[in-house]
Amino acid sequence: MTQHAINVRRNEIHRVQLDKLNRVLSSVKDRPFYRERLQELCLPIVSLEDFSRVPVLTKTDLVSIKINKLAGCFDLPRSEYCRFHQTSGTRGYPMVVTDTADDWRWWLDCWDHVLDAARVTDRDVAMMAFSFGPFIGFWTANDAMVRRGTLVIPGGGMSSETRLSVLIDQQCSVLCCTPTYALYLASVASRSRQDLRQSHVSRIIVAGEPGGSIPSVRARIEEAWDAEVIDHAGGSEIGAWGFGSPDGKGLHVIETEFIAEVINFDNDEIAGVSVADGDVGELVLTNLGRFGGPAIRYRTGDVVKRHRDHDYPSPFAWLDGGVIGRADDMVVVRGVNIFPSSIEAIIREFEPDAEFRITITRSNEMDEVVVELETEQTRAEEVAMSLQKRLTMRIEFVSVAKNSLPRFESKAKRVVDRRELPS
Repeated sequence: MTQHAINVRRNEIHRVQLDKLNRVLSSVKDRPFYRERLQELCLPIVSLEDFSRVPVLTKTDLVSIKINKLAGCFDLPRSEYCRFHQTSGTRGYPMVVTDTADDWRWWLDCWDHVLDAARVTDRDVAMMAFSFGPFIGFWTANDAMVRRGTLVIPGGGMSSETRLSVLIDQQCSVLCCTPTYALYLASVASRSRQDLRQSHVSRIIVAGEPGGSIPSVRARIEEAWDAEVIDHAGGSEIGAWGFGSPDGKGLHVIETEFIAEVINFDNDEIAGVSVADGDVGELVLTNLGRFGGPAIRYRTGDVVKRHRDHDYPSPFAWLDGGVIGRADDMVVVRGVNIFPSSIEAIIREFEPDAEFRITITRSNEMDEVVVELETEQTRAEEVAMSLQKRLTMRIEFVSVAKNSLPRFESKAKRVVDRRELPS
């Protein structure tokens, strides 16, 4: 695709976004949750610049402690919803999200972009290696694959050993799981002397963690499985918003279904300040097809670096490195901003499969970080030295026994923040 064609399509995307946005705004302007938020907006808006006057939305705004515990924007009669999901606890309460039948079809339309990037067809057999609980996980991926005729194997309730056995016996060509679990399955196979490189798996769609766009993590998964890793990003409250670029170096935002803003909130402006293309900021998204519970200018908490001009065939904006980190996970250690994903990227160069845990404490108004790593002490010291050299900071690494740290099938919870706990 030529640069001119990309520019034309980008102009078309802008028009599509504006049209869909006006439909969303018109549908919610008189509903309880958004009535006050949109009161200063004259509809229809004629430019996306007008949209910046709408206050940003946070997870705290969404979480309700009503008896039904529905997030505030899901304010249609309950009889109109047919899908129920739930996030992990936020401030002590899990956040419930619900979808209408039309909303669910929109989710699947978004997932079609991810499946196209992974070249999934009706000739594939896919293993869904997640628990199928109330967390949204790969539920939408499952249904999107079924819709296109892919044979889908639900791996919920299976042990890792059973999943591997079924995956091999049924000649699965696609695996869906978190990056952590792909590596864990590889270690399970290694213990039983199974060579996953000889399996039929050729593509692994990962989500839930940054690993799919971290070169060292991605390389380790691809080497263990002899398969291509395709990254994906989404969230229960916003939708399936991103798919990996072909070289694995970042994510594309599905801009025909989402409006993406990158904003710096580290200032005195409550609304934040938009950052220049290529600068780091927090991703703010608006979904354009979830009428039963639209998230309008939602602060995702994901830290990204957006580029509109890039060399990829896709006309969509590209996020260099995917999700770099979480705004609420960022730690300032002796004046240096650092994300757990930065620590993981260095760990994986030395210990591709080893589990680790990051504990954050606060002493004398300063954040301190200790990393427990399942490896020998000499190797832990090597990792610490490399991190000090590359990130210009010293973090304490502690060697712990193999298999002493928790394992995770879904999103790994490797960061323990003790700063707010009583001493």
